Amino acid sequence: MSFPLFIARRIYRTPRDKKRVSRPAITIATAGIAIGLAVMIASVCIVIGFKHSIRDKVIGFGSHIQVTNFMNQMDGDQSPVAVGDSMMNVIKHISGVKHAERFAYKQGVLKTDNDFLGVMFEGLGQEFDSTFFHQHLVAGSLPHFSDSQASNELAISQAMADKLRLRTGDRVFAYFIDNNGVRMRRFKITGIYQTNLSQYDNLMCLTDLYTTIKLNGWKEDQATGIAVTVNDFNKVDQVDQYFVSKINKHTDHYGQTYVAQTIRELNPQIFSWLDLLDVNVYIILLLMMAVATVTMISGLLIIILERTTMIGTLKSLGARNKTIRHIFLWFAVFIIGKGLLIGNLVGIGLCLIQKYFGIVRLDPATYYVNTVPIELNVPLIVLLNIATLFISVFVLIAPSYLVSHIHPAKTMKYE
Repeated sequence: MSFPLFIARRIYRTPRDKKRVSRPAITIATAGIAIGLAVMIASVCIVIGFKHSIRDKVIGFGSHIQVTNFMNQMDGDQSPVAVGDSMMNVIKHISGVKHAERFAYKQGVLKTDNDFLGVMFEGLGQEFDSTFFHQHLVAGSLPHFSDSQASNELAISQAMADKLRLRTGDRVFAYFIDNNGVRMRRFKITGIYQTNLSQYDNLMCLTDLYTTIKLNGWKEDQATGIAVTVNDFNKVDQVDQYFVSKINKHTDHYGQTYVAQTIRELNPQIFSWLDLLDVNVYIILLLMMAVATVTMISGLLIIILERTTMIGTLKSLGARNKTIRHIFLWFAVFIIGKGLLIGNLVGIGLCLIQKYFGIVRLDPATYYVNTVPIELNVPLIVLLNIATLFISVFVLIAPSYLVSHIHPAKTMKYE
């Protein structure tokens, strides 16, 4: 064991003397580190949890990548593209693709005896991955999704059900207006979902692919597009490049042009808003790190002044300034380590309580979630601990040079 480390441990383990000035300073410095780290852990876990909660909801409605008709970008209409087995096979064999499914949109109006509501019908086939909607299903069950027969079943959101006063098992008329006039279908409400993402909850109804294709007057191998899920969302832009080279600007046998877009390109406002949340985290991290370092600097200066006699004695015995500085830096490491331990216990503990008990609740109409979402990211927490330790020690290097101004002959007056 090195000499500075040995002396620092002896000082740190010395029985507490209530008359010592340094004890309150050490307590304050430890509390500053602990509170700073706890706030940083909570901030990171909350922002990551919030971003991923909203992102997953947007992806649940739109998947990672959508292959649609290029003309839809120009005029906003639901122009179809061919989505036969050949195109599905091409997409499924693109590197990074996990799942692909067809979908078709059709605008319509739901009408009850007392009210009506404009909605978007999303038709889905048997290959549809319903995991997301099963997680947010609040009543009933999802419709039978098929591309070969009409189920006349419909899943609506809780917001639609409240506006139209509908429940599972009820039947509702839907009206569709296009160039062929007005057509009417009668659907049975089989399920009600709730994601709290209002711009989708107020609009999207789920039914079978066969019904929407027939209502649009399309061929059997046509649809609005293909929704693609990739293996790793962080690599979605990389996978999209494969789509650009293999899919984009190619035409189907109806003469329609394919185009692939990522969920970020389809919803730039939402993802830009989520990216802005990172700025808040950076500000909080800087403020908490500043608080922790200031308290540590103050504590170290008080400890050095209090140990002036010890410094003079060590210098008279031949200890160099560098050795003495290392003693106090090691002492600071012990204080920081205790603060990190307390901060981890408090920060992670509060996050776990919120994650499993949802004590802090939010207004879903404003924040899109019922409770404050938490996502514990172990690598980031470890990184926060390491960064706090190294930054705190680094900023103490300059104050530690105070020991070089203490002369053994002048230390007697501190007795």
